[in-house]
Amino acid sequence: MHFGENMFDYRRTHTCGELTKKNVNEVVKLSGWVHRRRDLGNLVFIDLRDRYGMTQLVLEDTSTKLRAEWVISVRGQVRERKSGMANAKLATGEIEVAVEALEILSSAKIPPFNLNEESLEVSEELRLTHRYLDIRRGDIMQKLLVRSKAMLETRSYMNSHNFAEVTTPVLGRSTPEGARDYLVPSRVHPGTFYALPQSPQMFKQLLMVSGMDRYFQIVQCFRDEDLRSDRQPEFTQLDIEMSFGVPEDIYELTENLLIRLFKECKGVDVEPNFKRMTHAQCMEHYGCDRPDLRFDLRLHRLDDLLAETEFSIFKETLANGGCIKGLCVKGGAEMSRKEIEKLIDFVKPFGLSGLAWMKRTTEGWQGGVSKFFSQKELTGMEKRAGVDHGDLLLMAASAEGAVNQGLDHLRRHLGKKFNLINENSYAFVWVVDFPLFTYSETDDRMASEHHPFTQPHPDDIALIKTDPYKVRSLAYDIVLNGYELGGGSQRIHDSHLQAEIFKALQLSDEEVQEKFGFFIEALSYGTPPHLGIALGFDRLVMLLTDTDNIRDVIAFPKTIKATDLMMQCPSQVRQEQLDELEIATKEKAL
Repeated sequence: MHFGENMFDYRRTHTCGELTKKNVNEVVKLSGWVHRRRDLGNLVFIDLRDRYGMTQLVLEDTSTKLRAEWVISVRGQVRERKSGMANAKLATGEIEVAVEALEILSSAKIPPFNLNEESLEVSEELRLTHRYLDIRRGDIMQKLLVRSKAMLETRSYMNSHNFAEVTTPVLGRSTPEGARDYLVPSRVHPGTFYALPQSPQMFKQLLMVSGMDRYFQIVQCFRDEDLRSDRQPEFTQLDIEMSFGVPEDIYELTENLLIRLFKECKGVDVEPNFKRMTHAQCMEHYGCDRPDLRFDLRLHRLDDLLAETEFSIFKETLANGGCIKGLCVKGGAEMSRKEIEKLIDFVKPFGLSGLAWMKRTTEGWQGGVSKFFSQKELTGMEKRAGVDHGDLLLMAASAEGAVNQGLDHLRRHLGKKFNLINENSYAFVWVVDFPLFTYSETDDRMASEHHPFTQPHPDDIALIKTDPYKVRSLAYDIVLNGYELGGGSQRIHDSHLQAEIFKALQLSDEEVQEKFGFFIEALSYGTPPHLGIALGFDRLVMLLTDTDNIRDVIAFPKTIKATDLMMQCPSQVRQEQLDELEIATKEKAL
Protein backbone atom coordinates (compact mmCIF):
# COMPACT_ATOMS: atom_id res chain seq x y z
CA MET A 1 0.00 0.00 0.00
CA HIS A 2 1.33 3.41 -0.95
CA PHE A 3 0.87 6.42 1.35
CA GLY A 4 2.15 9.89 0.75
CA GLU A 5 1.52 13.38 -0.50
CA ASN A 6 0.41 14.28 -4.03
CA MET A 7 0.84 10.68 -5.15
CA PHE A 8 -2.27 10.74 -7.31
CA ASP A 9 -5.10 12.92 -8.48
CA TYR A 10 -7.65 13.32 -5.67
CA ARG A 11 -10.52 13.86 -8.13
CA ARG A 12 -13.20 11.22 -7.50
CA THR A 13 -14.44 8.56 -9.84
CA HIS A 14 -17.45 8.06 -7.56
CA THR A 15 -19.10 9.65 -4.54
CA CYS A 16 -19.36 7.94 -1.17
CA GLY A 17 -23.04 7.17 -1.73
CA GLU A 18 -22.79 5.71 -5.20
CA LEU A 19 -21.06 2.30 -5.22
CA THR A 20 -23.10 -0.94 -5.29
CA LYS A 21 -22.52 -4.60 -6.14
CA LYS A 22 -22.54 -3.59 -9.81
CA ASN A 23 -19.14 -1.96 -9.19
CA VAL A 24 -17.47 -5.03 -7.67
CA ASN A 25 -13.87 -5.51 -8.94
CA GLU A 26 -13.68 -1.94 -10.26
CA VAL A 27 -10.77 0.25 -9.16
CA VAL A 28 -12.20 3.52 -7.86
CA LYS A 29 -11.07 6.78 -6.28
CA LEU A 30 -13.00 8.33 -3.39
CA SER A 31 -12.43 11.50 -1.36
CA GLY A 32 -14.14 12.68 1.80
CA TRP A 33 -14.08 12.91 5.59
CA VAL A 34 -13.18 10.14 8.03
CA HIS A 35 -16.49 9.57 9.78
CA ARG A 36 -15.49 6.68 12.03
CA ARG A 37 -12.44 4.42 12.50
CA ARG A 38 -12.59 0.86 13.83
CA ASP A 39 -9.42 -1.20 14.54
CA LEU A 40 -9.91 -4.98 14.35
CA GLY A 41 -6.48 -6.44 14.94
CA ASN A 42 -4.92 -6.88 11.53
CA LEU A 43 -7.47 -4.66 9.72
CA VAL A 44 -8.69 -1.08 10.01
CA PHE A 45 -12.18 -0.15 8.86
CA ILE A 46 -12.87 3.47 7.91
CA ASP A 47 -16.31 4.93 7.20
CA LEU A 48 -15.64 7.59 4.56
CA ARG A 49 -18.30 10.31 4.30
CA ASP A 50 -19.24 13.01 1.84
CA ARG A 51 -22.45 14.86 1.03
CA TYR A 52 -23.81 11.89 -0.90
CA GLY A 53 -23.38 9.10 1.64
CA MET A 54 -20.94 6.74 3.30
CA THR A 55 -18.59 4.01 2.04
CA GLN A 56 -16.69 1.49 4.14
CA LEU A 57 -12.93 1.33 3.48
CA VAL A 58 -10.68 -1.58 4.50
CA LEU A 59 -6.99 -0.92 5.25
CA GLU A 60 -4.46 -3.68 5.93
CA ASP A 61 -1.88 -1.22 7.26
CA THR A 62 -2.96 -0.80 10.88
CA SER A 63 -0.28 1.81 11.56
CA THR A 64 -2.08 4.38 9.42
CA LYS A 65 -2.65 7.57 11.43
CA LEU A 66 -6.21 8.70 10.72
CA ARG A 67 -8.69 10.45 12.97
CA ALA A 68 -12.28 11.60 12.70
CA GLU A 69 -12.88 14.53 10.31
CA TRP A 70 -9.54 14.22 8.55
CA VAL A 71 -9.96 14.68 4.80
CA ILE A 72 -8.47 11.86 2.75
CA SER A 73 -8.41 10.51 -0.78
CA VAL A 74 -8.11 6.80 -1.54
CA ARG A 75 -7.73 4.45 -4.47
CA GLY A 76 -8.87 0.86 -4.16
CA GLN A 77 -10.85 -2.06 -5.45
CA VAL A 78 -14.55 -2.53 -4.80
CA ARG A 79 -15.47 -5.88 -3.32
CA GLU A 80 -18.61 -7.45 -1.91
CA ARG A 81 -18.86 -7.60 1.85
CA LYS A 82 -18.64 -10.97 3.51
CA SER A 83 -21.82 -12.91 4.22
CA GLY A 84 -23.77 -11.41 7.12
CA MET A 85 -21.69 -8.20 7.12
CA ALA A 86 -23.91 -6.09 4.85
CA ASN A 87 -25.38 -2.86 6.27
CA ALA A 88 -28.99 -2.44 5.10
CA LYS A 89 -29.07 1.15 6.40
CA LEU A 90 -26.56 2.30 3.78
CA ALA A 91 -27.05 2.50 0.02
CA THR A 92 -23.44 1.25 -0.20
CA GLY A 93 -23.96 -1.34 2.52
CA GLU A 94 -23.30 -4.39 0.34
CA ILE A 95 -19.79 -3.38 -0.71
CA GLU A 96 -16.50 -2.10 0.69
CA VAL A 97 -13.34 -0.69 -0.87
CA ALA A 98 -10.01 -2.41 -0.25
CA VAL A 99 -7.60 0.53 -0.11
CA GLU A 100 -4.46 0.32 -2.25
CA ALA A 101 -3.30 3.93 -1.88
CA LEU A 102 -4.26 6.74 0.48
CA GLU A 103 -3.45 10.42 0.70
CA ILE A 104 -4.16 12.69 3.66
CA LEU A 105 -5.44 15.96 2.23
CA SER A 106 -5.89 17.74 5.56
CA SER A 107 -5.91 16.87 9.24
CA ALA A 108 -8.44 18.17 11.77
CA LYS A 109 -8.41 19.05 15.42
CA ILE A 110 -11.00 17.48 17.71
CA PRO A 111 -14.41 19.09 16.96
CA PRO A 112 -16.30 20.87 19.79
CA PHE A 113 -19.09 18.28 19.45
CA ASN A 114 -19.38 14.78 18.03
CA LEU A 115 -20.24 14.80 14.35
CA ASN A 116 -21.12 11.11 14.04
CA GLU A 117 -23.97 10.97 16.54
CA GLU A 118 -27.55 11.03 15.18
CA SER A 119 -28.97 12.80 18.24
CA LEU A 120 -26.83 15.68 19.45
CA GLU A 121 -27.16 16.84 23.04
CA VAL A 122 -25.39 20.19 22.75
CA SER A 123 -26.66 23.75 22.90
CA GLU A 124 -27.89 25.47 19.76
CA GLU A 125 -25.50 28.33 20.55
CA LEU A 126 -22.49 26.00 20.22
CA ARG A 127 -23.87 24.54 16.99
CA LEU A 128 -24.44 28.02 15.51
CA THR A 129 -20.95 29.15 16.53
CA HIS A 130 -19.57 26.24 14.49
CA ARG A 131 -22.32 26.18 11.88
CA TYR A 132 -20.05 24.70 9.19
CA LEU A 133 -19.58 21.62 11.41
CA ASP A 134 -23.29 21.43 12.20
CA ILE A 135 -24.01 21.38 8.46
CA ARG A 136 -21.37 18.69 7.97
CA ARG A 137 -23.21 16.41 10.43
CA GLY A 138 -25.81 15.84 7.73
CA ASP A 139 -29.26 16.78 9.05
CA ILE A 140 -28.98 20.49 8.24
CA MET A 141 -27.30 19.59 4.94
CA GLN A 142 -30.27 17.45 3.90
CA LYS A 143 -32.64 20.30 4.66
CA LEU A 144 -30.52 22.68 2.58
CA LEU A 145 -30.64 20.19 -0.28
CA VAL A 146 -34.45 20.15 -0.06
CA ARG A 147 -34.34 23.94 -0.14
CA SER A 148 -32.18 23.81 -3.28
CA LYS A 149 -34.60 21.41 -4.95
CA ALA A 150 -37.57 23.60 -3.97
CA MET A 151 -35.90 26.61 -5.58
CA LEU A 152 -35.22 24.68 -8.78
CA GLU A 153 -38.81 23.38 -8.93
CA THR A 154 -40.16 26.88 -8.27
CA ARG A 155 -38.14 28.46 -11.05
CA SER A 156 -39.17 25.71 -13.46
CA TYR A 157 -42.85 26.10 -12.53
CA MET A 158 -42.86 29.89 -12.79
CA ASN A 159 -41.04 29.76 -16.11
CA SER A 160 -43.60 27.28 -17.45
CA HIS A 161 -46.33 29.84 -16.64
CA ASN A 162 -44.54 32.63 -18.51
CA PHE A 163 -43.28 34.54 -15.47
CA ALA A 164 -40.00 36.42 -15.97
CA GLU A 165 -37.46 36.47 -13.13
CA VAL A 166 -36.33 40.05 -12.46
CA THR A 167 -33.84 41.17 -9.82
CA THR A 168 -34.86 44.30 -7.91
CA PRO A 169 -32.54 46.62 -5.90
CA VAL A 170 -31.27 45.79 -2.43
CA LEU A 171 -30.46 49.44 -1.67
CA GLY A 172 -33.66 51.46 -1.68
CA ARG A 173 -35.67 54.11 0.13
CA SER A 174 -36.76 53.69 3.74
CA THR A 175 -40.43 52.70 3.83
CA PRO A 176 -42.85 54.69 5.96
CA GLU A 177 -45.01 51.70 6.88
CA GLY A 178 -44.49 48.24 8.42
CA ALA A 179 -41.60 46.93 10.49
CA ARG A 180 -38.35 48.78 11.17
CA ASP A 181 -35.91 49.10 8.31
CA TYR A 182 -32.25 48.16 8.34
CA LEU A 183 -30.53 51.40 7.33
CA VAL A 184 -27.36 51.72 5.24
CA PRO A 185 -25.51 55.06 5.39
CA SER A 186 -24.31 56.68 2.19
CA ARG A 187 -20.67 57.79 2.03
CA VAL A 188 -21.23 59.79 -1.16
CA HIS A 189 -24.19 61.67 0.33
CA PRO A 190 -23.36 62.08 4.05
CA GLY A 191 -26.30 62.19 6.41
CA THR A 192 -28.54 60.20 4.08
CA PHE A 193 -29.42 56.53 4.17
CA TYR A 194 -30.54 53.67 2.02
CA ALA A 195 -32.77 50.97 3.48
CA LEU A 196 -32.57 47.24 2.88
CA PRO A 197 -35.89 46.06 1.42
CA GLN A 198 -38.59 44.64 3.66
CA SER A 199 -40.24 43.56 0.42
CA PRO A 200 -39.91 44.49 -3.28
CA GLN A 201 -43.55 45.66 -3.11
CA MET A 202 -43.24 48.93 -5.00
CA PHE A 203 -40.69 47.60 -7.46
CA LYS A 204 -42.88 44.69 -8.49
CA GLN A 205 -45.87 46.98 -8.98
CA LEU A 206 -43.66 49.29 -11.05
CA LEU A 207 -42.75 46.28 -13.19
CA MET A 208 -46.44 45.88 -13.93
CA VAL A 209 -46.62 49.55 -14.91
CA SER A 210 -43.62 48.91 -17.16
CA GLY A 211 -45.48 46.16 -19.02
CA MET A 212 -43.50 43.13 -17.75
CA ASP A 213 -46.94 41.48 -17.27
CA ARG A 214 -45.71 38.50 -15.17
CA TYR A 215 -42.80 38.75 -12.73
CA PHE A 216 -41.31 36.58 -10.00
CA GLN A 217 -38.20 36.67 -7.85
CA ILE A 218 -36.70 34.54 -5.09
CA VAL A 219 -35.51 37.53 -3.10
CA GLN A 220 -33.73 38.37 0.15
CA CYS A 221 -35.69 40.72 2.43
CA PHE A 222 -34.81 42.37 5.74
CA ARG A 223 -36.88 43.41 8.74
CA ASP A 224 -35.52 44.78 12.00
CA GLU A 225 -38.15 43.17 14.22
CA ASP A 226 -38.39 40.94 17.26
CA LEU A 227 -37.67 37.34 16.36
CA ARG A 228 -39.14 33.90 17.10
CA SER A 229 -38.62 30.34 15.91
CA ASP A 230 -40.24 30.96 12.50
CA ARG A 231 -38.78 34.43 11.85
CA GLN A 232 -35.35 35.84 10.92
CA PRO A 233 -34.03 39.41 10.39
CA GLU A 234 -33.05 38.46 6.83
CA PHE A 235 -35.26 36.02 5.01
CA THR A 236 -36.10 34.73 1.56
CA GLN A 237 -39.46 35.11 -0.11
CA LEU A 238 -40.96 34.06 -3.40
CA ASP A 239 -42.32 37.30 -4.84
CA ILE A 240 -44.96 37.16 -7.58
CA GLU A 241 -46.90 39.82 -9.47
CA MET A 242 -49.13 39.60 -12.55
CA SER A 243 -51.23 41.94 -14.69
CA PHE A 244 -54.82 41.54 -15.90
CA GLY A 245 -55.67 38.92 -13.30
CA VAL A 246 -58.05 38.43 -10.38
CA PRO A 247 -57.54 36.66 -7.04
CA GLU A 248 -58.81 33.37 -8.48
CA ASP A 249 -55.81 33.37 -10.82
CA ILE A 250 -53.39 33.76 -7.90
CA TYR A 251 -55.20 31.04 -5.92
CA GLU A 252 -54.87 28.56 -8.79
CA LEU A 253 -51.25 29.47 -9.53
CA THR A 254 -50.18 29.22 -5.88
CA GLU A 255 -52.09 26.03 -5.14
CA ASN A 256 -50.59 24.20 -8.12
CA LEU A 257 -47.09 25.38 -7.15
CA LEU A 258 -47.50 24.14 -3.57
CA ILE A 259 -48.93 20.82 -4.79
CA ARG A 260 -45.88 20.41 -7.03
CA LEU A 261 -43.38 21.30 -4.28
CA PHE A 262 -44.90 18.89 -1.77
CA LYS A 263 -44.91 16.13 -4.38
CA GLU A 264 -41.40 16.67 -5.74
CA CYS A 265 -39.63 17.69 -2.50
CA LYS A 266 -41.51 15.60 0.05
CA GLY A 267 -43.29 12.85 -1.87
CA VAL A 268 -46.67 13.96 -0.47
CA ASP A 269 -49.84 14.24 -2.54
CA VAL A 270 -51.73 17.37 -1.50
CA GLU A 271 -55.45 17.60 -2.18
CA PRO A 272 -56.33 20.40 -4.65
CA ASN A 273 -59.02 23.07 -4.16
CA PHE A 274 -57.80 24.45 -0.86
CA LYS A 275 -60.37 25.43 1.75
CA ARG A 276 -61.31 29.13 2.07
CA MET A 277 -62.37 31.10 5.14
CA THR A 278 -63.03 34.76 5.66
CA HIS A 279 -60.89 36.72 8.06
CA ALA A 280 -63.97 37.31 10.22
CA GLN A 281 -64.69 33.56 10.42
CA CYS A 282 -61.10 32.83 11.41
CA MET A 283 -61.07 35.40 14.19
CA GLU A 284 -64.49 34.31 15.45
CA HIS A 285 -63.89 30.57 15.58
CA TYR A 286 -60.09 30.27 15.99
CA GLY A 287 -59.01 33.58 17.53
CA CYS A 288 -56.37 34.24 14.84
CA ASP A 289 -55.96 34.72 11.10
CA ARG A 290 -53.70 31.66 10.67
CA PRO A 291 -55.76 28.76 12.04
CA ASP A 292 -54.43 25.23 12.36
CA LEU A 293 -57.26 23.19 10.83
CA ARG A 294 -55.74 19.76 11.44
CA PHE A 295 -57.99 19.41 14.49
CA ASP A 296 -61.48 20.63 15.37
CA LEU A 297 -61.40 22.59 18.61
CA ARG A 298 -63.25 25.79 17.84
CA LEU A 299 -64.01 28.84 19.95
CA HIS A 300 -67.70 29.57 20.64
CA ARG A 301 -69.11 33.02 21.37
CA LEU A 302 -71.24 33.08 24.52
CA ASP A 303 -72.03 36.82 24.77
CA ASP A 304 -75.66 36.61 23.68
CA LEU A 305 -76.37 33.60 25.92
CA LEU A 306 -75.03 35.44 28.98
CA ALA A 307 -76.37 38.92 28.28
CA GLU A 308 -78.40 38.86 31.52
CA THR A 309 -76.00 36.81 33.63
CA GLU A 310 -75.55 37.63 37.30
CA PHE A 311 -72.03 36.19 37.38
CA SER A 312 -70.19 39.39 38.34
CA ILE A 313 -66.98 38.90 36.32
CA PHE A 314 -68.87 38.14 33.11
CA LYS A 315 -71.42 40.85 33.78
CA GLU A 316 -68.70 43.48 34.25
CA THR A 317 -66.86 42.33 31.12
CA LEU A 318 -69.98 42.71 28.97
CA ALA A 319 -70.77 46.11 30.49
CA ASN A 320 -67.29 47.29 29.46
CA GLY A 321 -67.75 46.15 25.88
CA GLY A 322 -65.73 42.95 26.22
CA CYS A 323 -66.60 39.49 24.97
CA ILE A 324 -66.97 35.97 26.31
CA LYS A 325 -65.88 32.89 24.41
CA GLY A 326 -65.48 29.26 25.36
CA LEU A 327 -64.02 26.05 24.02
CA CYS A 328 -65.05 22.49 24.80
CA VAL A 329 -62.34 19.98 25.72
CA LYS A 330 -63.66 16.54 24.85
CA GLY A 331 -63.04 14.15 27.74
CA GLY A 332 -61.66 17.04 29.77
CA ALA A 333 -63.84 16.29 32.81
CA GLU A 334 -61.16 13.78 33.80
CA MET A 335 -58.68 16.62 34.32
CA SER A 336 -57.80 17.40 37.90
CA ARG A 337 -58.08 20.85 39.43
CA LYS A 338 -54.28 21.06 39.41
CA GLU A 339 -54.18 20.36 35.67
CA ILE A 340 -56.84 23.01 35.03
CA GLU A 341 -54.90 25.53 37.12
CA LYS A 342 -51.89 24.89 34.86
CA LEU A 343 -54.06 25.85 31.88
CA ILE A 344 -55.07 29.04 33.68
CA ASP A 345 -51.40 29.89 34.24
CA PHE A 346 -50.68 29.05 30.59
CA VAL A 347 -52.98 31.77 29.19
CA LYS A 348 -51.84 34.59 31.48
CA PRO A 349 -48.81 35.64 29.36
CA PHE A 350 -51.20 36.05 26.40
CA GLY A 351 -53.32 38.79 27.92
CA LEU A 352 -55.90 36.85 29.96
CA SER A 353 -56.07 37.17 33.73
CA GLY A 354 -57.57 33.70 34.01
CA LEU A 355 -60.12 31.16 32.81
CA ALA A 356 -63.54 30.15 34.09
CA TRP A 357 -64.37 26.46 33.85
CA MET A 358 -66.96 23.81 34.61
CA LYS A 359 -67.41 20.10 33.91
CA ARG A 360 -70.35 18.24 32.39
CA THR A 361 -70.99 14.91 34.09
CA THR A 362 -73.84 12.39 34.02
CA GLU A 363 -75.22 14.24 37.03
CA GLY A 364 -75.16 17.64 35.32
CA TRP A 365 -72.79 20.59 35.46
CA GLN A 366 -70.28 20.49 38.30
CA GLY A 367 -67.27 22.37 39.64
CA GLY A 368 -65.73 25.70 38.78
CA VAL A 369 -68.25 28.46 38.11
CA SER A 370 -71.24 26.22 37.29
CA LYS A 371 -73.19 27.36 40.36
CA PHE A 372 -73.32 30.97 39.13
CA PHE A 373 -75.47 30.29 36.04
CA SER A 374 -79.15 29.66 35.54
CA GLN A 375 -80.33 26.42 33.96
CA LYS A 376 -81.27 28.34 30.83
CA GLU A 377 -77.74 29.73 30.56
CA LEU A 378 -76.17 26.32 31.20
CA THR A 379 -78.34 24.65 28.57
CA GLY A 380 -77.56 27.39 26.05
CA MET A 381 -73.80 27.09 26.58
CA GLU A 382 -73.99 23.29 26.42
CA LYS A 383 -75.68 23.37 23.01
CA ARG A 384 -73.59 26.23 21.60
CA ALA A 385 -70.23 24.68 22.52
CA GLY A 386 -71.24 21.08 21.75
CA VAL A 387 -70.61 19.88 25.30
CA ASP A 388 -71.34 16.20 26.11
CA HIS A 389 -71.04 14.15 29.28
CA GLY A 390 -67.40 13.95 30.32
CA ASP A 391 -66.38 17.23 28.70
CA LEU A 392 -64.76 20.35 30.14
CA LEU A 393 -65.87 23.87 29.17
CA LEU A 394 -63.18 26.58 29.43
CA MET A 395 -64.31 30.21 29.18
CA ALA A 396 -62.49 33.52 28.81
CA ALA A 397 -63.94 36.99 29.42
CA SER A 398 -62.03 40.14 28.53
CA ALA A 399 -61.45 42.54 25.65
CA GLU A 400 -61.99 40.65 22.40
CA GLY A 401 -58.35 40.89 21.35
CA ALA A 402 -57.15 39.33 24.60
CA VAL A 403 -59.81 36.60 24.48
CA ASN A 404 -58.88 35.68 20.92
CA GLN A 405 -55.14 35.68 21.57
CA GLY A 406 -55.36 33.70 24.80
CA LEU A 407 -57.77 31.06 23.50
CA ASP A 408 -55.85 30.71 20.22
CA HIS A 409 -52.70 29.76 22.13
CA LEU A 410 -54.71 27.57 24.50
CA ARG A 411 -56.34 25.78 21.58
CA ARG A 412 -52.95 24.97 20.03
CA HIS A 413 -51.63 23.85 23.41
CA LEU A 414 -54.58 21.53 23.99
CA GLY A 415 -54.26 20.15 20.46
CA LYS A 416 -50.75 18.94 21.32
CA LYS A 417 -51.57 17.91 24.88
CA PHE A 418 -54.44 15.64 23.84
CA ASN A 419 -52.77 14.39 20.62
CA LEU A 420 -55.52 15.87 18.46
CA ILE A 421 -53.13 16.79 15.65
CA ASN A 422 -52.39 14.43 12.78
CA GLU A 423 -48.74 15.30 12.12
CA ASN A 424 -48.92 13.72 8.66
CA SER A 425 -51.77 15.91 7.43
CA TYR A 426 -51.52 19.21 5.56
CA ALA A 427 -54.47 21.55 6.08
CA PHE A 428 -54.13 24.43 3.60
CA VAL A 429 -56.60 27.30 3.83
CA TRP A 430 -56.99 30.63 2.06
CA VAL A 431 -57.92 33.41 4.46
CA VAL A 432 -59.80 36.07 2.48
CA ASP A 433 -61.72 39.32 2.99
CA PHE A 434 -59.24 40.94 5.36
CA PRO A 435 -60.27 44.36 6.69
CA LEU A 436 -58.87 47.20 4.61
CA PHE A 437 -58.17 49.40 7.64
CA THR A 438 -57.04 48.84 11.20
CA TYR A 439 -56.56 51.09 14.22
CA SER A 440 -52.95 52.00 15.02
CA GLU A 441 -52.47 52.47 18.76
CA THR A 442 -48.98 53.86 18.15
CA ASP A 443 -50.25 56.69 15.93
CA ASP A 444 -53.76 56.88 17.45
CA ARG A 445 -55.28 56.86 13.97
CA MET A 446 -56.61 54.62 11.27
CA ALA A 447 -53.98 52.78 9.21
CA SER A 448 -53.86 50.26 6.38
CA GLU A 449 -54.13 46.63 7.45
CA HIS A 450 -51.59 45.70 4.75
CA HIS A 451 -50.54 48.73 2.68
CA PRO A 452 -52.41 51.70 1.18
CA PHE A 453 -52.33 50.24 -2.34
CA THR A 454 -54.59 47.30 -1.49
CA GLN A 455 -57.83 47.18 -3.47
CA PRO A 456 -61.00 47.49 -1.34
CA HIS A 457 -63.75 44.94 -1.87
CA PRO A 458 -66.02 46.36 -4.62
CA ASP A 459 -69.12 45.80 -2.49
CA ASP A 460 -67.70 47.94 0.33
CA ILE A 461 -66.28 50.98 -1.46
CA ALA A 462 -69.22 53.14 -0.37
CA LEU A 463 -68.31 52.43 3.28
CA ILE A 464 -64.88 54.08 3.00
CA LYS A 465 -66.40 57.45 3.87
CA THR A 466 -69.14 56.30 6.26
CA ASP A 467 -67.85 53.22 8.13
CA PRO A 468 -64.25 52.53 7.07
CA TYR A 469 -63.51 49.81 9.64
CA LYS A 470 -66.17 47.63 7.99
CA VAL A 471 -64.51 47.83 4.57
CA ARG A 472 -63.14 44.50 3.40
CA SER A 473 -60.15 44.27 1.07
CA LEU A 474 -59.20 41.99 -1.80
CA ALA A 475 -56.32 40.69 0.29
CA TYR A 476 -55.60 37.05 0.99
CA ASP A 477 -53.23 34.83 2.99
CA ILE A 478 -52.33 31.21 2.38
CA VAL A 479 -52.05 29.29 5.67
CA LEU A 480 -50.75 25.79 6.35
CA ASN A 481 -51.05 23.98 9.69
CA GLY A 482 -51.19 27.21 11.65
CA TYR A 483 -48.37 28.96 9.77
CA GLU A 484 -48.87 31.88 7.43
CA LEU A 485 -47.03 30.83 4.27
CA GLY A 486 -47.65 34.09 2.48
CA GLY A 487 -50.06 36.78 1.50
CA GLY A 488 -50.96 39.27 -1.17
CA SER A 489 -53.74 41.32 -2.68
CA GLN A 490 -55.29 42.91 -5.71
CA ARG A 491 -53.70 46.36 -6.05
CA ILE A 492 -55.39 49.70 -6.68
CA HIS A 493 -54.83 50.85 -10.25
CA ASP A 494 -57.42 53.67 -10.38
CA SER A 495 -55.95 57.04 -9.37
CA HIS A 496 -59.29 58.41 -8.09
CA LEU A 497 -59.79 55.44 -5.76
CA GLN A 498 -56.19 55.73 -4.61
CA ALA A 499 -56.75 59.37 -3.73
CA GLU A 500 -59.85 58.41 -1.74
CA ILE A 501 -57.84 55.87 0.27
CA PHE A 502 -55.15 58.44 1.06
CA LYS A 503 -57.85 60.86 2.19
CA ALA A 504 -59.41 58.21 4.45
CA LEU A 505 -55.98 57.65 6.00
CA GLN A 506 -55.77 61.41 6.65
CA LEU A 507 -52.64 61.78 4.55
CA SER A 508 -52.09 65.30 3.22
CA ASP A 509 -50.96 65.93 -0.35
CA GLU A 510 -47.53 66.81 1.06
CA GLU A 511 -47.30 63.53 3.00
CA VAL A 512 -48.38 61.50 -0.04
CA GLN A 513 -45.77 63.23 -2.17
CA GLU A 514 -43.02 62.74 0.42
CA LYS A 515 -43.77 59.07 1.06
CA PHE A 516 -45.00 57.84 -2.29
CA GLY A 517 -44.35 60.60 -4.81
CA PHE A 518 -42.29 58.63 -7.34
CA PHE A 519 -44.73 55.72 -7.11
CA ILE A 520 -47.85 57.83 -7.62
CA GLU A 521 -46.14 59.51 -10.57
CA ALA A 522 -45.51 56.11 -12.17
CA LEU A 523 -49.11 54.97 -11.64
CA SER A 524 -50.35 58.05 -13.52
CA TYR A 525 -48.93 56.81 -16.85
CA GLY A 526 -51.42 54.01 -17.44
CA THR A 527 -51.53 51.15 -14.95
CA PRO A 528 -53.02 47.73 -15.70
CA PRO A 529 -55.10 45.91 -13.09
CA HIS A 530 -52.56 43.81 -11.21
CA LEU A 531 -52.15 41.65 -8.14
CA GLY A 532 -49.61 39.43 -6.48
CA ILE A 533 -48.47 37.35 -3.55
CA ALA A 534 -45.30 36.77 -1.54
CA LEU A 535 -44.57 33.36 -0.01
CA GLY A 536 -42.12 32.98 2.87
CA PHE A 537 -39.66 30.57 1.29
CA ASP A 538 -37.79 29.74 4.52
CA ARG A 539 -41.03 28.95 6.30
CA LEU A 540 -42.21 26.83 3.36
CA VAL A 541 -39.00 24.77 3.40
CA MET A 542 -39.33 24.49 7.19
CA LEU A 543 -42.66 22.70 6.66
CA LEU A 544 -41.31 20.63 3.76
CA THR A 545 -38.58 19.29 6.06
CA ASP A 546 -40.70 18.67 9.18
CA THR A 547 -38.95 21.11 11.48
CA ASP A 548 -40.45 23.88 13.59
CA ASN A 549 -37.27 25.98 13.64
CA ILE A 550 -36.59 28.22 10.67
CA ARG A 551 -32.88 28.28 11.50
CA ASP A 552 -32.69 24.61 10.44
CA VAL A 553 -33.31 25.52 6.78
CA ILE A 554 -31.02 28.58 6.51
CA ALA A 555 -27.33 27.95 5.89
CA PHE A 556 -26.02 30.62 8.25
CA PRO A 557 -28.90 31.95 10.39
CA LYS A 558 -29.04 34.50 13.16
CA THR A 559 -30.03 33.75 16.74
CA ILE A 560 -33.31 34.86 18.27
CA LYS A 561 -31.43 38.01 19.33
CA ALA A 562 -30.45 38.71 15.70
CA THR A 563 -26.77 37.90 16.20
CA ASP A 564 -24.42 35.75 14.12
CA LEU A 565 -22.45 33.69 16.64
CA MET A 566 -20.09 32.33 14.01
CA MET A 567 -19.02 35.69 12.54
CA GLN A 568 -19.52 37.50 15.88
CA CYS A 569 -21.73 40.23 14.48
CA PRO A 570 -23.21 42.77 14.66
CA SER A 571 -19.89 44.26 15.73
CA GLN A 572 -18.30 47.63 16.18
CA VAL A 573 -16.43 49.21 13.28
CA ARG A 574 -13.33 51.36 13.17
CA GLN A 575 -13.63 55.04 14.00
CA GLU A 576 -12.19 55.91 10.56
CA GLN A 577 -15.16 54.20 8.93
CA LEU A 578 -17.61 56.20 11.01
CA ASP A 579 -15.72 59.44 10.30
CA GLU A 580 -15.85 58.76 6.57
CA LEU A 581 -19.64 58.35 6.81
CA GLU A 582 -19.93 61.37 9.12
CA ILE A 583 -21.67 59.23 11.74
CA ALA A 584 -21.25 59.60 15.50
CA THR A 585 -22.34 57.00 18.07
CA LYS A 586 -23.50 57.56 21.64
CA GLU A 587 -22.07 55.71 24.58
CA LYS A 588 -24.58 53.79 26.64
CA ALA A 589 -25.34 55.30 30.03
CA LEU A 590 -24.19 53.12 32.93
